[in-house]
Amino acid sequence: MTDDADPTATLLRLRASIDNIDAALIYLLAERFRCTKQVGELKAEHGLPPSDPAREEQQIARLRRLAEDADLDPEFAQKWFTFVVAEVIRHHTAVADGR
Repeated sequence: MTDDADPTATLLRLRASIDNIDAALIYLLAERFRCTKQVGELKAEHGLPPSDPAREEQQIARLRRLAEDADLDPEFAQKWFTFVVAEVIRHHTAVADGR
């Protein structure tokens, strides 16, 4: 019996792929936050503001283009980025405040 003939096997195969992708995303996010932590420390050390609205706008435009190229909803990509950046700014603010 092939995967096509057995929906349970197909479901299990697809879920295994999804689980692998989720794991990769978690590790990528962890690496991203390790980098942004260093950015926050650098900003705090030099008295730079925790957020950079011009950079954020550039990134949103870039990620929306990438999403379109990848056949991903650009609105979703922007929401994801906005969510992540809010957490990054929260961390940067905490570092600047000495927390």
